[in-house]
Amino acid sequence: MNFSNNEITQQVAHSARDFALQYIKPGMMKWDESQEFPISVFKEMGKMGFMGVLVPEKYGGAGLSYFEYSAVIQEIAKVCGSIGLSLAAHNSLCTGHILSFGNEAQKQKYLPKLATCEWLGAWGLTEPNTGSDAGNMKTTAVQQGDHWVLNGTKNFITHGKSGDVAVVICRTGDPRTKDNATAFIVERGTAGFSGGKKEDKLGMRASETAEMIFDNCKIPDANRLGEIGEGFKQAMKVLDGGRISIAALALGIAKGAYEAALQYAKERHQFDKPIAEFQGISFKLADMATKIEGAELLINQACDLKIKDLPMTKEAAMAKYYASEVSVEVSTDAVQIFGGYGYIKDFPAEKYYRDSKLCTIGEGTSEIQKLVISREILK
Repeated sequence: MNFSNNEITQQVAHSARDFALQYIKPGMMKWDESQEFPISVFKEMGKMGFMGVLVPEKYGGAGLSYFEYSAVIQEIAKVCGSIGLSLAAHNSLCTGHILSFGNEAQKQKYLPKLATCEWLGAWGLTEPNTGSDAGNMKTTAVQQGDHWVLNGTKNFITHGKSGDVAVVICRTGDPRTKDNATAFIVERGTAGFSGGKKEDKLGMRASETAEMIFDNCKIPDANRLGEIGEGFKQAMKVLDGGRISIAALALGIAKGAYEAALQYAKERHQFDKPIAEFQGISFKLADMATKIEGAELLINQACDLKIKDLPMTKEAAMAKYYASEVSVEVSTDAVQIFGGYGYIKDFPAEKYYRDSKLCTIGEGTSEIQKLVISREILK
């Protein structure tokens, strides 16, 4: 396995880095404070091809690989985790689900709009009482002739209010039975579909997280993704790819925190020398750098397997689990290196610290990743 970045990956990463510094860094603390979701930034990313990185060119996307996708997320997240999270959710979940399981008509209708961010995507699996226990979901879809009627509430949904189109997993069979869920595409403006409460979060505050409410929401059977009863299996496949994106998001946050701490440690003087020259600080930096390298290798391994269309459930879960925990550890150490300045908003460390924690929870908690990994190794 050769994971050295090729020229295309390097060029894409450089473009994403420049974009983040020009369009994201100037406003990120204002958005964080007010919890504003800066939709205009995502429209600009659509022009750059960042909102359809994996979408083939024939559907209006960039047609790039998972290596470029990971690089884009990392570079954006190094500057702002919130924007990286929304970027990842749009690409991997909503767009990725339609790309993987949509029929040709569905792909032609939705992918060009999603790839350019003419339409922003959302993806609904989680519910108030069924987080990790998704098989017991309460949101139902009942068939009536050539239509389906959806009822229920999804929560913790990225772009739950602002999304123009959502892929929603609904129960179409009895609770806790096999093949009891089906996936549907629901467009904003459909009668009975509305956004609910927007969450007030610890971190990732510029990424919108909200409820999606379905009240006798009637959609045509043409909006069904795949066969009846395949929804949960589809969701698990989508999450395999999504875990790579959250791992990349976590790695980007870790890299941002590490680079800020490294620079600060070289510039901050105590006892007439840079604090980086004290072993207590230099060993922290050594641990941070080593963990980041390890996380990157796990992510690259998962990307490599995904590109080759080889089984990667275990590897994606390992990458997501390790990278997210590393992100929390590295950002915590960054705050410590900054000392008192790490605790105030004039310096970048506290935001990395707040944003990192979501990575151990979203798209499957660390505990769920360990469950997935253990099942795979015990087969």
